[in-house]
Amino acid sequence: MLPRIMTKLGKIVFTIVVLLLAGFAVMRMLGKKDTPPPATSSATPVDAAEMVAPDGDSSIAAEYDFIAPGKAPQLPSPRPYTPQDNTIVLNLSDYAGYAGLIVANGGLEPNDNSWFTKNGGFKLKITLSEEDSWADLQDGKYAATATTVDVLSNYGRQWQGVVPAQVSWSRGADGIIVKKDIKRVNDLKGKTIATSPFSEAEFFIRYLAQEAGLPVVRLDGPEQSRNPEAVNLVFLEDAFEAGDAFLADLKSGGTQLDGCVTWAPKTTEVVTASEGAARQLIDNRNLLVIADILVFNKGFAQARPEVVQKIVEGMLLHNDRIRANPEPHLKTIADGLKWSVEDAREELAKVHLSNLPENLAFFRGAIDEAGSFASVFQIANLAYGAELQPSPVAATYFADTKALEAIAAGGTLSSQVASIQPIKTTDQAPIEQDPLLTRDIRFYFLPNSAELDMDNKENHDFLSNVNHLLGVSPGSMILMRGHVDDAQKETFRTQGGESLVRKMALKAMELSTQRAEEVKRRLLEKYPSIKTDRLEVIGRGWEEPAGRDSELNRRVEVQWFTVE
Repeated sequence: MLPRIMTKLGKIVFTIVVLLLAGFAVMRMLGKKDTPPPATSSATPVDAAEMVAPDGDSSIAAEYDFIAPGKAPQLPSPRPYTPQDNTIVLNLSDYAGYAGLIVANGGLEPNDNSWFTKNGGFKLKITLSEEDSWADLQDGKYAATATTVDVLSNYGRQWQGVVPAQVSWSRGADGIIVKKDIKRVNDLKGKTIATSPFSEAEFFIRYLAQEAGLPVVRLDGPEQSRNPEAVNLVFLEDAFEAGDAFLADLKSGGTQLDGCVTWAPKTTEVVTASEGAARQLIDNRNLLVIADILVFNKGFAQARPEVVQKIVEGMLLHNDRIRANPEPHLKTIADGLKWSVEDAREELAKVHLSNLPENLAFFRGAIDEAGSFASVFQIANLAYGAELQPSPVAATYFADTKALEAIAAGGTLSSQVASIQPIKTTDQAPIEQDPLLTRDIRFYFLPNSAELDMDNKENHDFLSNVNHLLGVSPGSMILMRGHVDDAQKETFRTQGGESLVRKMALKAMELSTQRAEEVKRRLLEKYPSIKTDRLEVIGRGWEEPAGRDSELNRRVEVQWFTVE
């Protein structure tokens, strides 16, 4: 409490403090940032001495309201959802991945012709919102909503939700747009990228940075000093605004932003408006990491499992029908989402609507199998790190497959067949393109040989990493480039001149090729389901040293080529 009596000096000081606080509040409301905000913690500890201030002025920081996100916000205490007038409310967003639910319901509004009314005995109302509805779901205002698996990781134990089904794979809706000179994920080292926090957009770039062996640092804004050894992320409220901010910085000649992570149609809009100054580095057409799922209010799901089962069944039935022949359903989808029929057709091409066998595989997959619920969930836990998610839960905390198992046992969807194919948009062979990312891996070989030491656990982990990349991207290829150390080159030159150097260079090339072939052989031995035409090897001898460190030069470089 304040004392009842203040001295004259105390009143003056108190008045000054109040005015300063008021001024600060006004400045924040106007979106000004006259001084750089203090650094926030990140998943990667950063030495202030290693931070580098970006070039250029602070125009983007002043024009856009960048935010400094901490951990995921606290959700309210859970309350069960109670339906009114036998009508179940689902809250979704404007996304083609929800087409199965919309078509099954015959639109958004509850009606007597809905599949759910006829087969489940209840009516379904679908509401649309671009705002996160996690708090409202927890508070019992909706029966269910939809999100991506990675979002569950952010909220952990506090989110009392049940995940009974996968809706779809996002396949092209999310993308990373960068300056034209950035060719692969590895080139994002030391760069600053704008996106939205705790969304599939942030997860997407975190996942790729993790695979490239790059740490990720969160900054409070683009004017804050960046870490030259990491991918630096800055945040706006939504990913569309992140795209606008990057484009504005690019067009003004600024140097504070090097790219953005956003989703369609903003991805295309930014590239087109940049007039050749920006390019799409990658989208998720052929990366099975952005998985859309249904999340039910836990109290409702436990009280009404038969309703959950019918909603899942209706969705999966119509997902399969739309996949088989989308044309008869385009108008219903377009009307529900207030799109044109052509927009509905184009947006459907960016998703893979999941059916029953794909759902069963998704939830039954082992944690190390790419493209499973458990693996994506665990990847998200690792990508965000212990500081942002200090108390992660297991994937089983959310997943509940009782509805899927009951549908499978009933046999109504037994004719459905699992099929997830790579999406190829060019005739160019993937191996001729720039790789999405590269990693230098020092496999451990037996001394003076090309035989991989299979008693070394790290070698098994490295092989597992390569298998994961192939599994998470249908149709992708791996090129393994063998390298050996060049430390003896000058010794050979002294002993026998250039002729000996050339002779030993050929031997080095042969050894590096043999070691790359050995990695391929062991990979196929450990994972026999891998098709051999997805693996290529080449030996580079000592021609491409990584530096002066002999240990690092004895390596196999893994290049990952996705189908584009």
